[in-house]
Amino acid sequence: MGRNKFLALFLVIMTLFLLAGCGQNEPQATGQAGDTVSQRQSIKVGGSSTLAPVIAQCANDFTEEYKTWNKVDAELPEEPIVIFVSTGGSGFGVNSTLDGTVDIGMASREIKDEEKEKMPEGKIFKLGSDALTISVHPQNRVMQIKPDLTTDEVRRIFAGEIKTWKELDAQLPDNPIVLAIRDLGGGASQIFDELVMKGTPVSKEAIQLPSMGALAGKVMENQNAMGYVSFGLVKQNEGQLGVLKVDGVTPTLATISSGEYKIARPLLLITKDTPNAQEQLFINYLLSEKGLKVVEEMGFIPAAD
Repeated sequence: MGRNKFLALFLVIMTLFLLAGCGQNEPQATGQAGDTVSQRQSIKVGGSSTLAPVIAQCANDFTEEYKTWNKVDAELPEEPIVIFVSTGGSGFGVNSTLDGTVDIGMASREIKDEEKEKMPEGKIFKLGSDALTISVHPQNRVMQIKPDLTTDEVRRIFAGEIKTWKELDAQLPDNPIVLAIRDLGGGASQIFDELVMKGTPVSKEAIQLPSMGALAGKVMENQNAMGYVSFGLVKQNEGQLGVLKVDGVTPTLATISSGEYKIARPLLLITKDTPNAQEQLFINYLLSEKGLKVVEEMGFIPAAD
């Protein structure tokens, strides 16, 4: 729990630095021991709230290990390493990369063809994989009575066709199912629509949450809630979420990696153009054994190195 609080604090601080800098004519960021560097010399990373804690931890590790760029590569200047990490969803990550607001975008969904057309010199790096689990409060009786749902049942629940737990199974209480979903800017909403809803609108009564962390929190606090929670967050909050099977398959590292569990998604980094030297060095670190270890430690499936 202490580690999660540290990551949350780190993200808040980095986001506040980024937002504060955007309102100044000559944005400045504080480096090591009081040094200052222009934001033009920093690396700005933004997007997926699922991927952000991984990047924030790696950015902190990278900065602590090297301190200045010349210690990463002797040909680079002796300037402090400054990396900003901000969230806002995969849509924000892609759009902000395309308009130059961030240098590296984070997306927990595939990049659309029309988006790729706007970044002909850009790069896409796969950091790992995640899955959307159908999660409930661990004390919800559905875990014992009906722990396995079909994809069609999941679709009907989130469409609002099955409104109460009793409608799902006569042995369950006649309480409304509280639906927790990501807002439309989140990569999770797009993946869920493509793989589960297949164009069927989600119920207007569903509660839209601004981040995957907030979505998981809503499910953890409400015994009648159901939401599509990141597999990584389920692993990070062991025992605080109940995960249902879908079509007889439990989401695990093995079933997600093999493709047996179908509601899966990539964890991507994107750049609009060829990364500069500093950006590429940080990306290399993320894709290295050290970076992929953080991906795994946070419950995701690291890309093959």
